Amino acid sequence: MSKFTTALKVTALILPLGLAGCATNSDLAKVSAKADAAQSTANEALAKANAAQSTATDALSKANAAQSTADQAMSTANAANQKAEEANEKVERMFKKAMMK
Repeated sequence: MSKFTTALKVTALILPLGLAGCATNSDLAKVSAKADAAQSTANEALAKANAAQSTATDALSKANAAQSTADQAMSTANAANQKAEEANEKVERMFKKAMMK
């Protein structure tokens, strides 16, 4: 009975392996076609992601340049404001001096 049980167990293990190995060439071709399609889709997605990254990098560069220009404009405006305040103070002192005479 032991040899029969052992043979039955070996058959139970080998039979599924033998059936699994019966894939036809058309089955393999279908799997290969699906794998190729998946790889193609992945390549397209990667290309689009790279293009999006490039666009984002370009946008960041332009935003940084715009910020730099805005900072320069603010500095120029502050300097002009300071000069205007100095001129107003000078005119006011001259007006007060003229009124005192």
